[in-house]
Amino acid sequence: MNIKLGLTFFALLATGCATPPSSGELDAQALAMIKSSFREQGIAKLERLTQDLGQSACSGEKPPSAEVAARVEAEALATIQWPTGGQYVGDWREGEKLAQNGRGMTWTDASPATAGNGAQCYNCHQIDQKEISHGNIGPSLWNYGKLRGVTNVADPASAPIVQYTWGKLWNSKAYAACSNMPRFGHAKLLDEQQIRHLMALLLDPKSPVNQ
Repeated sequence: MNIKLGLTFFALLATGCATPPSSGELDAQALAMIKSSFREQGIAKLERLTQDLGQSACSGEKPPSAEVAARVEAEALATIQWPTGGQYVGDWREGEKLAQNGRGMTWTDASPATAGNGAQCYNCHQIDQKEISHGNIGPSLWNYGKLRGVTNVADPASAPIVQYTWGKLWNSKAYAACSNMPRFGHAKLLDEQQIRHLMALLLDPKSPVNQ
């Protein structure tokens, strides 16, 4: 056998018999590649690439175990900040503007302040039956409060759904470990008053959502 051909053959054979990289090794390689191609600019910092438990648990090929999912939900629930003074709702008109606004947290923003951020609700949900284009990753929000029997947000009977809705907006992983919904309060995407406005859009009987 030609020596050069022989060396090539054995090199190919060795490559073919090599142990393939593990899932963990591939994840590490992918993360290194992402970090090497990302640079900080403006308010976009490298810390955005660091995953917390909820993100890492739901980024694998398989869903997390029931035990891990329960841990994610418990940790997320503990992060929820309930509204100051127990005031859950604001102005549904402002909430509608937020729901239709899809911008925010871009590197060109002057600061991480939430003032110009939107909630991007239409990207994943139907909000109004008159809309001709909306996402369907999440359920329709049409008649959200009406279907749940909320006729007065101050009524103690409505407290469970009011509190659940606030919690879902603040940190969605508290109720579904691998939720795709933005964690508006937890991630500081929206401030407390903006979340109140979204609450009004969803729950106020006068909101067009509930007509």
